[in-house]
Amino acid sequence: MRLALSWLTVLPVRVGAVDARAARRAIALTPLVGVLLGAVAAGALTALAQLGAPGLLAGLLVVGGLGLATRGMHLDGLADTADGLGCYGPPERALAVMKDGGAGPFAVVTLVVVLGAQAVALGEVRWGAVVLALTAGRAAFVLCCVRGVPAARPEGLGALVAGTQSPLVAAAWWVLLAVAGWWVDPWRGPVGVALAALLVVLLLRHVRRRFGGVTGDVLGAACETATLAVLAVCALAP
Repeated sequence: MRLALSWLTVLPVRVGAVDARAARRAIALTPLVGVLLGAVAAGALTALAQLGAPGLLAGLLVVGGLGLATRGMHLDGLADTADGLGCYGPPERALAVMKDGGAGPFAVVTLVVVLGAQAVALGEVRWGAVVLALTAGRAAFVLCCVRGVPAARPEGLGALVAGTQSPLVAAAWWVLLAVAGWWVDPWRGPVGVALAALLVVLLLRHVRRRFGGVTGDVLGAACETATLAVLAVCALAP
């Protein structure tokens, strides 16, 4: 759990040597980090609402706060994945574009749309949906790292965690999320969770064809995609 917190938050958590066993356990526990971040985000939204902040302003501030709380890693992964998927050429060129670190047009448009949509939705949903969405985003890590999904590179975070998760563990987390979603909202919650899982699976299929497997950037992209899916569905009018 300390390793998961050190990877996914700015908390000053110290860990020892990181081996494959520790990485496997850390990925399996990442949804709990989502619960923590979701509780903090929900509390911030409630406080801003009590101060009279408009919903969109509160949503934008919370999106920015979450970016700071996670070192912007997931957003960087989303941007790099968008540029990698948008470029021409073989997998080697796409991976080189992702590793370059610059933000191309695909990255910029993707970040604007995803962050803008998240901010709008955060201003409309209740606290339970916020926790659900951020937990689903971190459960996407578990789904991306199930056995049989290779790493696209021989080094990096993707190589360390790819293929480390049992399908049963991944399924258990998403079933729990569906049940929690029903508690949040009898139909929008489970539908949002199901849509999030479907989008992550489709993203995985696409990056395996395009890149040859997953990278740390793909994990970040899956996280933000799943988060947005749950928030968007939960923000729909009844």
